[in-house]
Amino acid sequence: MSTKPRRHPNAVNLSELDPGSFEKGSRFGYAAKRLGQESGGHSIGCNWFEVPPGRTAFPCHYHTANEESLFILEGDGTLRIGQDKVEVGPGDYVAFPVGPEHAHQLINSGSAPLRYLCFSTMNKVEVVGYPDSNKIGAMAWEGPHKPAIVRAIFPADAQVDYYDGEETE
Repeated sequence: MSTKPRRHPNAVNLSELDPGSFEKGSRFGYAAKRLGQESGGHSIGCNWFEVPPGRTAFPCHYHTANEESLFILEGDGTLRIGQDKVEVGPGDYVAFPVGPEHAHQLINSGSAPLRYLCFSTMNKVEVVGYPDSNKIGAMAWEGPHKPAIVRAIFPADAQVDYYDGEETE
């Protein structure tokens, strides 16, 4: 982390941030820096990601409220978009509108780290579909950069009656 003072609360340099990291098994793993959050953004998010060779950051997913996009900085990847696979590399920009036809997953198919920026709108309520595992995730936040007040992931075909668990007599 840089010891240099910040120029302005809404300006941040990548070198000023320590990455957070995540690993799950041998398939998922990344380091990330939250540029949007650290620069005080509210409606547009931006994260810097570094994914090791052979890994991906997230399961294949689609959004129903927030639009996402990627800008590849370094490395090579294979991007799943719907039923298609697209090779991507430095300078490529890809948009993911909402909906199942834009389900996406970026896999580092190169031999060096894959570095990219991920941008998204920051709607407070979101439902995410995971087509490979047939799950649905529902999330809601009070505001930007606050922990989720609701977060649930469940099988897409789960059948629960609206009144299940309620005292009805």
